[in-house]
Amino acid sequence: MATFELYSKGRILGHKRGKRNTRPNTSLLQIEGVGSTKDADFYLGKRVAYVYRAKREIQGSKIRVIWGRVTRPHGNNGVVKSKFRSNLPPHAFGASVRIMLYPSNI
Repeated sequence: MATFELYSKGRILGHKRGKRNTRPNTSLLQIEGVGSTKDADFYLGKRVAYVYRAKREIQGSKIRVIWGRVTRPHGNNGVVKSKFRSNLPPHAFGASVRIMLYPSNI
């Protein structure tokens, strides 16, 4: 029986930035197994979930999610830019995200 994942793993690298200014409305993600712009093109438009655990319970759960979307490639090494509904907090840098394999364009 073949199993398949509903999402790929990724890591949050940080905000889009220049030498001195950070642009928190865009985040940089490294997707596992993606090493080039051509590979990253598959993930454009895919939804991203940053799942984290909070201290206070809401509706019986301490787990929260910030949703976002992959917008475009960044550089030549498979890093992508993404925008989230609310900007990611800096304590999320280095944390893992789930890149959902939907919406699909194949």
